[in-house]
Amino acid sequence: MRPFELTAPATVEDALASPGTFLAGGTTLVDLMKLNVLTPQHVLDINELPLRGIDTSDGLRIGALERMSDIAVHPGVYPAISRALLLSASQQLRNMASIGGNLLQRTRCTYFRDVATPCNRRDPGSGCPAISGANRMHAVLGTSDSCVATHASDVAVALVALGAEIRLVSKTGSRTVGLSDFYRVPGDSPEVENDLRPGELIAEVLVPRLDWASHSTYVKVRDRQSYEFALCSAAVALDIQGSQIVDARVAVGGVATVPWRLTAVEEALRGAPATPTAFEAAASVAADGARPLAENEFKVSLLKRTVVRALLELTEGSR
Repeated sequence: MRPFELTAPATVEDALASPGTFLAGGTTLVDLMKLNVLTPQHVLDINELPLRGIDTSDGLRIGALERMSDIAVHPGVYPAISRALLLSASQQLRNMASIGGNLLQRTRCTYFRDVATPCNRRDPGSGCPAISGANRMHAVLGTSDSCVATHASDVAVALVALGAEIRLVSKTGSRTVGLSDFYRVPGDSPEVENDLRPGELIAEVLVPRLDWASHSTYVKVRDRQSYEFALCSAAVALDIQGSQIVDARVAVGGVATVPWRLTAVEEALRGAPATPTAFEAAASVAADGARPLAENEFKVSLLKRTVVRALLELTEGSR
């Protein structure tokens, strides 16, 4: 790890006025600094900033520095969000990691994290060895000829499904951005992973009120049952009246370069009966546009099965 200067601003204004890299839980940043993937000269410890609080009185408002473990068990947090958090990492990491930092975590692609190999995200124009190399864990949706790395966050998938926004602050004011618009597919610029502008800081996460989001879940398929990133995951929420689906929200992770909203699946579910046959029919379009690689073609069928599994788990007690 290279030498760096560490300071702890006391106010948001002080933090925004100081050039440097923000440190919250550090569960991603410190790892990448140890690997020399990131080499900031000035690190700003923002843990004392007043960016906390969880409010469920009208929708959901979460301060960016709230810890993942606290959010997961807070009364009134939608089940898909709570479950996604509980299935993320280990208890120790969840106790440290902030929600804002989790949304900004970098890919776990081994080529990105190995400075001895090329990587277009780390060194634009150097190439993407994952395309023809070890790519079992990589994306099949939202990829390009420049990058096929998956997005690592579990809770981002649930938040995208539920239409969450984030409020960003800077020296010039604040702005609110839909989380699904915040993340960028790689295209020809994989080094631009999101819409965070220089000097901006995530202040809070905002989830709109959605009464039927209490009927939601998150399913994560992985190689082992603890402390492992997703091969595929699905966040689903259903509004069922009688035996008919009135509305639906579906997003997936572990298979795409960003948290991936499945609007075609949602449309197929609306007006359909809440039955396994209808779920399978809707999930049949989940992988439309997929571009599998040599070692991850299994994710195409796994994606469809994971969506069906999440829908079945959600409706298990209502049929």
